[in-house]
Amino acid sequence: MTPSRIVGTGSYLPERLVNNEEVASFLGLRNEDIFRLTGIKSRYWCGPEQTCSDLGEQAARRALVSAGLSIESVDAIFVSTTSPDNILPSTACHLQHRLQAKTVPAFDLAASCTGFLYGLSTANAFIQSGQARCCLVVAAEVKSRYLSSTQKPSAMLFGDGAGAAVVMEGTPSQNVGTKTTSGFLSIRLHSDGRCHDFIKVPAGGSKFPSNIETVRNDLHAIGLKGGAVFRAGVKRLSSAYSETLSEYGLTIQDIAQVIAHQANARMLKAIAKRAGVPSDKMFSMIEQVGNTSSASLPIALDVAHRQKKFGRGDLILLGAFGGGLTWGTALIRW
Repeated sequence: MTPSRIVGTGSYLPERLVNNEEVASFLGLRNEDIFRLTGIKSRYWCGPEQTCSDLGEQAARRALVSAGLSIESVDAIFVSTTSPDNILPSTACHLQHRLQAKTVPAFDLAASCTGFLYGLSTANAFIQSGQARCCLVVAAEVKSRYLSSTQKPSAMLFGDGAGAAVVMEGTPSQNVGTKTTSGFLSIRLHSDGRCHDFIKVPAGGSKFPSNIETVRNDLHAIGLKGGAVFRAGVKRLSSAYSETLSEYGLTIQDIAQVIAHQANARMLKAIAKRAGVPSDKMFSMIEQVGNTSSASLPIALDVAHRQKKFGRGDLILLGAFGGGLTWGTALIRW
């Protein structure tokens, strides 16, 4: 079976920096309350003309530069987003046009904050099945368009941004786990539809089509059940981390860096404590960029990579959870 590996990463944040003072004024809260509850001091929001595919294009181009490849090398494009340019067509097709890519498969994945892992799994499957040699996986979110002062728990959290990875076929090996061979050792995905109402945007679909009443009642804003999300996210992701390590006979000491969805600082600390991850191995940049939904994992991966938090041959453990409820992990030999 042909292994696959990440050969390049990229990320992009909009120019507009939004600090807690601005958000606190919008929500009728105190600056220190937002930081105490979330661990966030600032986030980035798009300008009025920017779209999801705008952000995705910038991250994708940077990932291609990182990989030393041109867009002509890409055989498939997968975009994770729950804030697309349009309901139809897919943001992946908008991105394909922007990048002037070939007529390769291009489609969106909507798995909320776990979407980037779903994209990596799809790329891995395409490569292992022989459908592609090189895939572009992008996660891009414009969550600032879905915030409302009536939904304080979500409005204090979310920012905009995009991250990307180029996934390419590796050299076949009988033991992908050796330090001489980089690639995915494991990608494990989960969902639990019983928790579908923990995080949601109620209107805009076929159940509640957009109309004057849905706008008037703020039904296009992100709503979340903060306590339920916290408990479920911490329990599910920490358990998934432990299960992945156990499956491969590893301990946290074997891992160079753990990179999780940047939901909020309190959740990151709780997950680290429950999974036994030392603070120096749990990467965090939540304070500077906020929660960028599915883009947060690839943004954090790119920044950690460029900061040399891990190197060739190191094991890294990725993890995310989000609306659906969805969650997952990936164990990678870099």
